[in-house]
Amino acid sequence: MAKKTATKPILEKVEPIFGSSFSYKYFNQDNLNKSENFWHYHPELELVYVNRGSGKRQIGSHVSHYRNGDLLLIGSNLPHCGFTDKMNEGQQETIIQFLPNFLGEDFLKLPEMSSIKKLFEKANKGIVFHGGNKRTIGAKIEGLRYESNYFKLLGLLEILKLLEEAKNYTLLNAEGFLLETKLEDNDRINTVFNFVKEEFKRHIALEEIAELVNMTVPAFCRYFKKITGKTFVQFVNEYRLTHAAKLLHEKQISITDVCYESGFNNFSHFNKKFKSLTGKSPSTYRNELKYTVG
Repeated sequence: MAKKTATKPILEKVEPIFGSSFSYKYFNQDNLNKSENFWHYHPELELVYVNRGSGKRQIGSHVSHYRNGDLLLIGSNLPHCGFTDKMNEGQQETIIQFLPNFLGEDFLKLPEMSSIKKLFEKANKGIVFHGGNKRTIGAKIEGLRYESNYFKLLGLLEILKLLEEAKNYTLLNAEGFLLETKLEDNDRINTVFNFVKEEFKRHIALEEIAELVNMTVPAFCRYFKKITGKTFVQFVNEYRLTHAAKLLHEKQISITDVCYESGFNNFSHFNKKFKSLTGKSPSTYRNELKYTVG
């Protein structure tokens, strides 16, 4: 059995800047966001806007590749991973993190906030916004960078209302992602997720991953399916296919090399799985990239 290299799960401590009730962070080509390059969780909701960048979405048990930027709202304690691993000139990533009750314990009980409360509940599955909503709201998120703390707060409330009113969005874990309230459940699933992130290019036996979290194989299989709505093998294959989509977009290497660099050892099997996930063969997917607008 290969040596295990588990990454300790992280409960991220979010620190708002002095004089503010929430955290606002801005990254660009010269200031990359390196702190989220692992699966982690925190009680704060997280609003992420990536301007024109590309990368992997890794939220709960959902893994996918995005192009031409991204706009996400991630719920409290929903495990997720960093979104951009490189940026070109002019590309930016902005992250706002805030507790559900960042304006007071009774904030969400106000009648004016009922729709925002529903937005926060939907965010527990992870929400990605598309089209015009992504660009319009994303511009407002970036614009907060130049505002005082007071106007940042007013702007965030406006942005939350725009997100709640948006019609063009997808729930990333619509098929189900269930974490128990105990923190050890967060730690366990994050241990599994981080292990897959590091080791997906090789075969991972069920016995190995079950031992990693001190469970029997049958108990682990039941647990993982209950939490993620997927089998462990299905999750690993989706992670590999997402990595393949990223390589097809970002690297001019042969599709055979993409197959093997993504952890598949059978080209025919890789083609079949990729088409099953995306509806396109790897070659068609790559050829259509230049014509696709996010």
